[in-house]
Amino acid sequence: MSADTQIEMPVQNKTGAELIRFENVTKRFGDNTVLDDLCFSARKGKHVTLIGPSGSGKTTILRLLMTLETPDSGTIQVNGTRLYPAGEKERREARKKIGMVFQQFNLFPNMSVLRNITEAPVRVLGLSADEAEERARELLDLVGLGDKRDAKPAQLSGGQQQRVAIARALAMRPEVLLLDEVTSALDPELVAGVLDLLRDIARTTDITMLCVTHEMSFARDISDEVMMFDAGKVIESGPPEKIFGDPDHERTREFLGAIA
Repeated sequence: MSADTQIEMPVQNKTGAELIRFENVTKRFGDNTVLDDLCFSARKGKHVTLIGPSGSGKTTILRLLMTLETPDSGTIQVNGTRLYPAGEKERREARKKIGMVFQQFNLFPNMSVLRNITEAPVRVLGLSADEAEERARELLDLVGLGDKRDAKPAQLSGGQQQRVAIARALAMRPEVLLLDEVTSALDPELVAGVLDLLRDIARTTDITMLCVTHEMSFARDISDEVMMFDAGKVIESGPPEKIFGDPDHERTREFLGAIA
């Protein structure tokens, strides 16, 4: 993507209003409490990065928003629509507003790149095949893969597959984009290109981004707010210059020192 590229997305009204809210959310896996009475919110148009040690509950938050997991207690809302507790119809409506890019790409291996991107807009949003394909072609051009639309995922590099996964998430025109360690499965030489693409998306759209990453320079660049998680709770949050430059909590200082 060039520095002047603009990604066309629907304009969100009331930028800065609360979009995501977790209230007293607890999630357990057996005897392990992953989220412990968690309360936090993210506002429209903001980029929030979740940092912390493995097992602190960061990815579980994203999976709850994608309805891939169910909380044991508490409430979750997305743009005023309750995700939990709620019926299946309410959850489906809330999910339409959310896109996610996973660590392992999760592309359909039997489908072409183009079909990977058009499948959900047709089936979930009810777009016509022509409209979905036009949108997919535009997004593939934006992520630099316009010439790969007929390829299968196995014919692409890891970095290219992750670019397809990003285009697939954007094809749903989400209000919220969830990013789960999107470079962790990539070879080091491919990481920079994917992060540059995401920086452009952060700069040129008003999509709310919730990002789990160990790429601290990336977190510093894109974040409006950084939340430090430990043992299923937010122990500290603030702008990146505060969290990375002068954190208040000793656990935050230990964590950042360990990954520096």
